[in-house]
Formats: sequence, structure tokens, C-alpha cells
Amino acid sequence: MKTGLSRRGFLKAGAAGVAIKISLLSSATQAELIETPPRRGADWLAPGGKPKYRLDAIAKVTGGKTFTRDYRARDLEGWPKEQAHAFMLNATRVDRVFDGVDLGLLGDELKPDRLVLHKDLVADGVAMPAPWPGFYGDVFFVPKGQTARLLGQPVAMLIYHDFARYDAAKRKLRFNDKVVRYGAKGPSTTPGPYGAARYVRIDGGSPDAEDRYSALKDTTIRTGFKGNEPQWPTPGDGDAMARGMAAAAEIEREIANAGDDVLVLRRSYSTQSADASAMEADNGNVWYERGTGILHALIATQSPHEVAEMAAHMVSKSKFALQSIDLKIGYTVGYGTKDHAIFPFFCVLAGLYGDGRPVRLANDRYEQFQTALKRHAFQMDKAMVIDRKTGKFRAMTGRYRNDGGGRENFSVSVGTVGATAAQSIYYLPKSDFSAAIMSSRAVDAGSMRGYGTLQTMAATEMMVDEAAEALGLDPMEFRRRNALKSGMKNSQGAIPSGALRHDEILAKAEKHPLWVGRQTRKAEFEAANPGKKYGVGYGHVHKDYGTGAEAALCGLEFDPSGRLRLSHVAHEIGTGATTSQAVMAAAILGRQPDETEFGKVRWPQMPLETTDEPYTLSQEEEDKRMANPRWTPSFTSPMSASNSVYYLGHATREAARALVELSIWPAARSLWSRGIGGGQLAPEAVRREDLRIVRGTINAAAMQPLSFAEVAAEAHRLGLVTGVTVHSFNRWQWAEAEFDLPDAGRRRFAIDALAVKYGEGAPAERKALMKGGWHFVERASVSYPPAQRNNAGVTYYAPMATLAEIVVDTGSGEVSLLSHHSILECGNQIVPELVSGQVQGGLAMGIGHALKEYLPLYEDGPGNGTWNWNRYELPTSKDVAVWSQTSEVLPPLSETDPPKGMAEVVMIAVVPAIVNAVAHAIGKRFYTLPLTPERIREALA
Repeated sequence: MKTGLSRRGFLKAGAAGVAIKISLLSSATQAELIETPPRRGADWLAPGGKPKYRLDAIAKVTGGKTFTRDYRARDLEGWPKEQAHAFMLNATRVDRVFDGVDLGLLGDELKPDRLVLHKDLVADGVAMPAPWPGFYGDVFFVPKGQTARLLGQPVAMLIYHDFARYDAAKRKLRFNDKVVRYGAKGPSTTPGPYGAARYVRIDGGSPDAEDRYSALKDTTIRTGFKGNEPQWPTPGDGDAMARGMAAAAEIEREIANAGDDVLVLRRSYSTQSADASAMEADNGNVWYERGTGILHALIATQSPHEVAEMAAHMVSKSKFALQSIDLKIGYTVGYGTKDHAIFPFFCVLAGLYGDGRPVRLANDRYEQFQTALKRHAFQMDKAMVIDRKTGKFRAMTGRYRNDGGGRENFSVSVGTVGATAAQSIYYLPKSDFSAAIMSSRAVDAGSMRGYGTLQTMAATEMMVDEAAEALGLDPMEFRRRNALKSGMKNSQGAIPSGALRHDEILAKAEKHPLWVGRQTRKAEFEAANPGKKYGVGYGHVHKDYGTGAEAALCGLEFDPSGRLRLSHVAHEIGTGATTSQAVMAAAILGRQPDETEFGKVRWPQMPLETTDEPYTLSQEEEDKRMANPRWTPSFTSPMSASNSVYYLGHATREAARALVELSIWPAARSLWSRGIGGGQLAPEAVRREDLRIVRGTINAAAMQPLSFAEVAAEAHRLGLVTGVTVHSFNRWQWAEAEFDLPDAGRRRFAIDALAVKYGEGAPAERKALMKGGWHFVERASVSYPPAQRNNAGVTYYAPMATLAEIVVDTGSGEVSLLSHHSILECGNQIVPELVSGQVQGGLAMGIGHALKEYLPLYEDGPGNGTWNWNRYELPTSKDVAVWSQTSEVLPPLSETDPPKGMAEVVMIAVVPAIVNAVAHAIGKRFYTLPLTPERIREALA
């Protein structure tokens, strides 16, 4: 964890005076994307307010440039037209020291225009990006005379001023093991283990009693290592960690002394390392303009704010004078692997050493396998203690070890999130889950769809099925007896937010024809198909969404004609986030935005200050800092699969609601009071709760509807608020603040910062408050969720269950998926078509994880540079039952049900469903993924 100087403070100290500008590609260079609808009129939104297509749809289907990878320097306004190119040479062994590179094979004609080595960075003062020590490792390139920290670590970068020579040189050097020279054996430089955490809970005798011990009530237990083993604190009655270890020891004694009245089931599981296989490989294009000191960059990333700040730090003490960073982002896709990855900083290096030319560094697929972030391989030892009479859990324990490879990245977070998710959908009176986050010479692993929960929850669901069989209980009934209900606590001692609807999902699943008729169909199918075994399996999970420190910004404003503009930090990574933000604004304001700006991270109207230590700042320190009306725990979050609709969408919804309260409602009342659109009721009798905004018209009770343009003109005439920018923060609960506003009085919103624009008719003293067109309203008070809520781990969940129908060929060992049905609960769907797309894509990823995708970790794995899709098997349409898959979404409990982040949970339940279906088919249980034909043949032998 971070200690000492904050990351934000560290950056200020190391990169002072560097101006940072981050933006989506301008409309001049990306007209297809930015000017894609919504437009005026009914072109984009269908009746009922639903979009006819994604915002990026037209550009994509007509071949327009949308992804960052599509662009070259000539496409970017103000950039030179000449494009340079770069590639890297990578270490394929870690046991011998790096002794330089031999480029003799290239001859004079193909020699690079610039060769960049570790010694050059040292000489020029270029530093590693350092949000906190170890995150990205300690060096970019392997230093001469040292061993590589990990397989695939770059040793050198070759830059060419033209494409033809670059391409020819790259082809000559590929797969040549003589180019990178190695010397004598050397000591390992792979870092030690990254961290360990433990979550222990013992309830108070019933689900609603106060816990005797839990992470939320007491603490999360953390420790260091001796060798590769965590050194947990000594149990005792002293501090919170000692008491936690005493509680863990009590659970262990209960398991060891269990009698015949309980079932104690112990199992070990392992899951593989996997590649995200995002169709857009990592890439970037960087131009260092030496005369002005501007670093221009176009980089595929999910975390642009971090990339810009870290780039400033990298260069701040170097020979490269840096005045500003102009970072542009296009649409991208990465399933998490473009979030806080090291690749963007290699792009920055390429630009710095490009001799004033824009340099493009873009992985091909071999390079992507060799260097891109991977899904963590997990080793899991689990124990379940179940009362035989009641069929209810008494306790569960889990020891989880994930392999983070040779750079730490998000491995600690992935390991701890996996541990907190291990209980899956079940209530546990006693639990003890620990995570040991290990390092190795493997390619580094980081954020990837599922984020540790795929591994731990899939194992729990496999084990639940086996436990039900051992107890002689129907698997659905066993789940029903133990499923979490609303108000029950998770394994950290926190009560999940909202309604838990697992019982409804179970009721639907057990009545589904796939489940009801499984035994009859099994007998009939196998009789008609000798050598084939039929099975149906079930998996039921829920996935947290959010990080416990989600922050977002959104701006909405309109001109006197009613033209509406939306600005947002969200940018597109494939989930449809930009489309959903526009839809959410339209749902509240009654009309779609006429103009949209996404990927906006520079917000001068929000002069906020932050230590950016939302997880480690003490309550005492936070209490002091929030007395500053401009302080916030975190400025903005990177994009991830499941944070847009709820967390980023909250900022959109709050901005729209604030605009209604501060402008639309008072302007409409003003018009009605002047007899414009008057109805049977006096305006004074019209209540705020009567207000309705639908399809661009504003109405209340019997008052005549007003057009949005009429109300906008009145708001400007009165000098009301005609634009709002909000900043939101969530720590498993929303921050709230009060603001004093002219004419509106004190107002409370679920945000922590607010800036407003006043209409054209505002008095001079009000206009004088606006700096750069905006008035930052210093809050009168603020309420942040307590720092202790960090120990909650998670409180927001989206559940999904999947039934899988499979056939096993006993001769070949092949598993064929005949059909599958999924049941999802995600609150109010903003755009059902986007939800459906995420369900289908997530299921395909889960099927690949269960049956096909596999990477060896070490020397024969992707770090050796020979892996591509010819070796790494992905599922295709024939593998995912593309024509026979179905899904349903539970209806929301009410129209105010918030939407839930669901883009990660959709890939998880199908994994245990398939494994459990194979067990039903052949009577053999499996504990290692993927279920390859070889493993199945071995089990059948």
C-alpha cells in the first residue's frame, strides 16, 4: 500500500509547472465520431427515449476512424505529416545477464535511426512512472549486466524515420534468438511477493446481530512475507489484527474438531493465465515538439489522466524540456488491460527519442502476447463446513495465491478483490479468506474482466455443487437455503446495497426446461448417441462493481435557443458508455444533447485539490482536508467495464437533476405565472412533484406544455443557472454536499463539487462571479462516507446465473455446448441492447476461459515471443452456441431502481455451469481450468 508522500503530492513535487491537456480527438480529425448523432430532431432517439443505434455506430459500420490505432500523424491536426515508427526487442530469458544487442543482421541499410537502451534513459534523466513504488517496476529496459525482471521485458527500442525500413528490419529480427545477447548466469532481479491480506468474520450468533469480528467493524489483516509465505500476526487479544487472527484460529479449531453432524469438504483449484485478446492491440503515437516543449500524444488507454500525469513525472527531471502535455484519446477496447498499463510510457519514450518526428509504437499480435497484461493465474485451497441436518453453511475458508508476474501493477488489488468475492452468493456465519499476491518471472498480470472474482467464485460454485451431491440435496435447494438475503452481511461484515434477488433467480432457473427435464433428456440423448454423454450444469454468482473510490465529472448546459451540450469524463472502451450517458441525460431533461464531448479530463471550472489517497488517508486527516471546500478524495476514475452506467452515470443524472431544479422548474413556473401556457390551475398551486419532462416538453398538472426552447429562453432572460458541472465521489456510498446559490438558496445534491453558468440576463454582480465562463460554488458543507468503509471491500453487486447444456465426446474428450440460458438482474436497463451485447460477449469470454484459453506462465509461455492466435485458442461461434443461447433480465423493482454495473458478472457464471455440466455428464469433477480434451480423456481412462 502507499505510504508517506501522496501520489498527487509526489507529482506536484516532480512535475511542477507542466500543463496537462487531455481530450478526445477533435471533431476536425474525427468528424465521424464526434458529429455522429444525437442530432436535432428524432433521428437518434426512438419513441420512448431509446436510441436507435450507438453513438459510434455509423463511424464503425462505414469504416470511419474510431479507434486510436486507426490514426497516423497525417490524420492529426497540427502534427507533421511524416510518420516515424518504433518497435522493441525483448528478453526471452531471465537466468542470464543482458549483454547488449547484435544488429549486424540488418546491415547498414536497415540500421535504426535511433537505438534506445537503459543507459540512454539514465544519461538523459528519464525516470520510471511512479504512482507508488513497484507498480510499474523499477526500469523500462533491462540494464546491461543485469538479468531481466520478467520474461518479455524490453531491452531496447529501435526507431525508424520511415515505414519501409522499419517493416523490413522488424521482419528480419523476429524470432532470431541471436539478436539479444546474454552473458553469464546472474542473480534474479524479479521482485519479491507483492502483498497479503486476510478477511476474517464471525457473526454474533445470527445474521442481524453485531459481528464479533469483521474487517468492516475491526480491520483487514495485512502482513509481509518470509520467503514466499505470509507471516500473519500472532493471535491474541491485543490490537485488531491480533484479535482477527484469534478469530481465524477459532474457525480452524472448529473445522479440525468437526463431528459427524457436519460435512467438511476440502478442495484445491487452479485457474490459468489468459490473454484478453482485445482486437485493438496496445498502441500510441507521440510527437515531442522540441521547440515548444509540448509533448503531443495519441494513446490507447483506459486511464488517460494517469497517463498524462505519469508522463509529466517521467520527463520532469530529464534533459527534455517539457512545458505541456497534449494527450488525445480515441475509442479503445481492452477489458481492463489498458488500465494503468506500462505500454503508454514506452510510447512516450518513443516520442522523446524521435528526433522531432511523431513516432508510432504499436504492438502486433506477437508483441501483444509477449508484453500485454494478462489475467492472473490462481491457486486456491478451500474448505466448506456445512450442517448436515439443516444443509446450511457454518463456515468457509479460502487460501488464495495469484501470480502477478514480474511487475506489481494491480495484482494486490486483484488478489484481495478475489478473496472478498470468494463467498459468492452465500451467507457465511464464519469465514476466513486470505490472499497472497505473488511475483514471478512471468509476463505481468493486471486488471482484466472479472478482476479475481472469476477465479474465486467459479471455484466456490463448483464446490457448492459437489457439496450438494455429498449431502444428498438438490443443488438448487442447497443454494436457496444458503443464499444471501437483503440485509445480510458479506464476508467483510458489510451489508450489500439494495435488494438481493437471488431467490427470484433460483426460482426461475429451477423451472427452466433445461433444468426440469435434464435427467430425461440425458437418458434419451445418450441412448440415441453412443459415445456421447449429456449434462446440464448451473452456476450462480454476483459480481461487485466499482472500486470504493469512484469519481466522475459531467457538465450540462444550454443556450437561449435550447441547444443542449453534454461534456463527460467517460470515453468509449466498447461497453457503449458514451451512448448511455447521452440517454441518461435525455431521460431527465426530455431531449437528447445536441452536442457531446467525451473523454474530457481537463475541467478548469473545477479547481479541485486532491491528495488522491482515497484508500489510505486516515479519518482524522480526511476530516481536516475536507474543511477545504475545494478538496476531494479523488479527481477522476479510469474507464472500466462496469463503472460507467452507475458511477459515471450518477454524475450525469445529478447534473441533469440539478439543471431541472435550478433552471427548468423555476423558468417554467415563471412562464406559467406570466400567463404563458396557463391552464386551469394557478401556477402557485402547481407542485414540484407534478413536473414532467417528456420528449422535449415541460408540463405540470393542468398547465399547458412548454417547449424546451421556450423554457431555455426564459432561464436565460431571468439569469438563472443555465449550465452545471458536477463532481461526484463514491466510497460504497455517495458523498453529499450543500451549496448556497443566488435565488435558489441552500441546496443539497449527491455530489461534492459544483460549478454553474448563469444565463444572459443575470445581473452584473452574478456574472462577475464567473471565471472562464463558470462560477465554482464553494460548498457550504460536505459529507464523505467514512474512511472505515474502505474495509467493506464491496457493497454493490449485480447477480447472474447460467444454465449450460453440454455434450462430452468420450472418445475425443471434446466438450460441445448445445445451449445456455442466463438470468441477470441489473436494475433499470438504460439501453437494453447494450446489456444484451455485454451478456453475449461476456458469455463468450467465460466459455473460452472454461474450455479453451490457456497460457503457460514461464519460458514456454507468451514471454518467449512466439505466441499468436495460431497457438492460443479462442472460442468461435460454433463453440458458444451462438444460435441457441438465450437470456432474460429481471424487471426492476421500480422505476427508481438504479442501473447496475453488469459488464463483468456476465462472464463468470457460465464457467462453473460448464464444469458442473461436465460432472453431470460423465460423473467426474474437475479442479483445474481449462477443461481440455486431454484432461477429460485422462479422467475417463
